[in-house]
Amino acid sequence: MKQTAQPTAALRPADAPVPGGEWAVILGVTSGSGFEIAKAVAADPGLNIFGAHRGHWPEQAAAVDAHVAALGRKSAHFVGDVGTHAGVEHAADLLLQVAGPRSVRLCVHAIANASLGMFLPGYGEGPFRPFIQQNFHKTMDSMANSFAWWAQALIARDLLAPGGQLLGLTNPISDSMIHNFALITAAKAALQVYVKHLAWEMGPLGYRVNLLNYGTVDTLAVKKAFTPEKWQRFCDVVAQAIPAGRMLTTPEVGRFVTLLLRPEAHWFNGATIDFTGGQSQSLLNCLLYDEWDTNRAGAGKTGEKS
Repeated sequence: MKQTAQPTAALRPADAPVPGGEWAVILGVTSGSGFEIAKAVAADPGLNIFGAHRGHWPEQAAAVDAHVAALGRKSAHFVGDVGTHAGVEHAADLLLQVAGPRSVRLCVHAIANASLGMFLPGYGEGPFRPFIQQNFHKTMDSMANSFAWWAQALIARDLLAPGGQLLGLTNPISDSMIHNFALITAAKAALQVYVKHLAWEMGPLGYRVNLLNYGTVDTLAVKKAFTPEKWQRFCDVVAQAIPAGRMLTTPEVGRFVTLLLRPEAHWFNGATIDFTGGQSQSLLNCLLYDEWDTNRAGAGKTGEKS
């Protein structure tokens, strides 16, 4: 019978849990935006980091530890699937041991564990294969339901610090029709609804719940959905569609999250915060005029008027 690895938690750099200070819980800490958010909030405002991941990127986990330790903060890792209800409960119990009650100032849901495919058979293999029942459960639980489970677990254990905030992540792809992304867009839509209702319920307790909608970034999770050629084409079009003429970077996402922890941002609650840089406003123009970026660059260099 195949053995299943049990989730574990390890505190670094200390050898045993030492409650104290404020913490950020980063679900999906070893790649993409979660990785950069962890580094950013460890520096400003100086939070300890409790990261959760499935153990696929140990070198990234070590990089988080090194960064946090260099700042004089503590870090801990839960290795397991925090996109399931059992995983959430187990991780939250360990978080209470590590951080102590009323210590979590920020919980970021950056889990990427979705199934690609189509609803009907006959569209092909790979990412275009038809969905099976397991795909529905995994995608919705990982990318939407677990956000609500984490809210429940944090409240039940009195883990949130005064003014604590839950932050979900989404992107403009969720508002588009893209083959094989059906379950992802459905999960992101559910996540947006969860954020609004949780903000309504948790607001009177002094907590905030928001959703950050940021422009497309280059991450391993996103690139899994494309061939290298299609991903390059996608990046080229997105760069054209953004007024700044380039794609957003994950460090920029991390730095923006630090702003949401400042007192001046306390009125954000139940909000879907647009951090797309105007990405979606001119996508249709890019499809109609492939030479748009070349003409704009040329006009900028020569000073000619169109």
